[in-house]
Amino acid sequence: MTAAHAHAANDPRPATGARLVVDALEREGVSVVFGYPGGAIMPVYDALPGSKLTHILVRHEQAAAFAADAWARVTGEVGVCIATSGPGATNLVTGIANAFMDSVPMVAITGQTASHLLGTDAFQETDIFGVTLPIVKHSFIIRDAADIPTVFAEAFALARSGRPGPVLVDLPKDVAQASVPFPAAEPDRASVHPFRPDPETISAAEAMIAQAKKPVLYFGGGVPIAGAEEALRAFFQRTGIPAVATLKALGALPTWWPGYLGMLGMHGTRAANMAVDGCDLLICVGARFDDRATGRLDSFAPRAKVIHIDGDPAEISKLRHADLAMAGDIRAILDALDPDTVGIGDWRAECARNAVRWAMRYDAPGSGVYAPALLKAISEAAGDDFIAACDVGQHQMWVAQHCRFARPQAHLTSGGLGAMGYGVPAGFGAALADPSAKVFVVTGDGSIMMNIQELATIRRYRIPVKIVLLDNSQLGMVRQWQELFYAENFSEVDLSDNPDFAEVARSFGIEAFTLDRRADVPAAVERLMTTSGPILCHVRIDPRENVWPLVPPGKSNAEMMEP
Repeated sequence: MTAAHAHAANDPRPATGARLVVDALEREGVSVVFGYPGGAIMPVYDALPGSKLTHILVRHEQAAAFAADAWARVTGEVGVCIATSGPGATNLVTGIANAFMDSVPMVAITGQTASHLLGTDAFQETDIFGVTLPIVKHSFIIRDAADIPTVFAEAFALARSGRPGPVLVDLPKDVAQASVPFPAAEPDRASVHPFRPDPETISAAEAMIAQAKKPVLYFGGGVPIAGAEEALRAFFQRTGIPAVATLKALGALPTWWPGYLGMLGMHGTRAANMAVDGCDLLICVGARFDDRATGRLDSFAPRAKVIHIDGDPAEISKLRHADLAMAGDIRAILDALDPDTVGIGDWRAECARNAVRWAMRYDAPGSGVYAPALLKAISEAAGDDFIAACDVGQHQMWVAQHCRFARPQAHLTSGGLGAMGYGVPAGFGAALADPSAKVFVVTGDGSIMMNIQELATIRRYRIPVKIVLLDNSQLGMVRQWQELFYAENFSEVDLSDNPDFAEVARSFGIEAFTLDRRADVPAAVERLMTTSGPILCHVRIDPRENVWPLVPPGKSNAEMMEP
């Protein structure tokens, strides 16, 4: 019996389904939950006071899901969000989909109308079970309060095991209110043992790598999901194989290490994309050949054989045929591989020359703030404690291209779903998950308006996030595509009627200032670093600034556009 369970069992108050929910969360080691109360979930909120759970009251349920997502990415634990039925539950959907697309472990708890009213179009009744079926690993509707301990144990096991993801638990109000004895024993937990490739497969992979003259290590978000960062770093160091990362894997190799060529794909570095284009062997580790990484798939690494290593067997050969498949424990596989790579010296030197030749430049003309240089300076000043919680748009790509990342948990972004509004709630979720970190929200004037009400959450809990708001008075990425691919037919991208965001932040009780001159960047970075509480830096940038390089739609990654 856990301490939490013993405490609950000895509590003189009557046991209810709602109290079993709280007990189950404590038993799973949950310390923080994000949510918003309402009628159908009220019994659970009645059971929260006096528990060991810290509840963070957000101002919109979508923010609860995004904050739980970031908490999970930073800690490696299951994030938990709570909402009531109807609109509360549907407001979680975008955050649940985000966790599903990016394989983030989450348990979403929703209240539901009483069991006898299900199917009657009762007040705030929504079939959230059906709504979320395509975007969860599993869903539960609890019909009997006695099942709560078992259901929650299974929900958490499903969320964190295999390829992680969100699990929904829908709780009718009468089930939450039902009187029920505390269970005498904890639910059983199944052990999961990832498959490990046999020695023959390891030998075959080592032979392929030894025969290659131009290998590339292409790694993705499956590496941090598997906790395989150290194994990846050791493999990279003992082989010297040039490496490229997907958006979700940034930081799995420290971004300043020699031999690491940067992010590949639509807005990847030229050094990374050209290395992949010229390689004869692609060692894919925890990546899934996503369209944003590959460009036109039939021209991606066109002369290369493929070794595909992944924790999810369903990803292997799904989009690109693997000449050698290795599904299972990524850490064990990488630790076992020790190939001879003495023949790749010329290739390594060529990639190193190209990294210098095509390095990003920061000498943009003019006196205005150059966003890539500002973001680079912030990440370098924050050092290994830096965490960036990004929204979606041009600023998202600038962070990926220019920021220094020491670990994958330092780069939080909506990768697969591309959800605007992620940044602010993800930022305070990350700051609560790692109070020692220097957490920066990097957002745009379009994105911040999606969840700007969460400035109130930051103010209430005095969460020391630093918000860098890049304001070009445009929906910048949409405008860039309209400029390049839609004959400059600028349709519905003008945000020139934005408020003064510094004034908005101050009205929420958050310190804020405006930055619009390059000469003031050093002082602005210093102010962000030394302010102890939350602060917003409203950065006005040139609305004509674009993200470069760019792979046009339908083109090979080797056909990158540049200014």
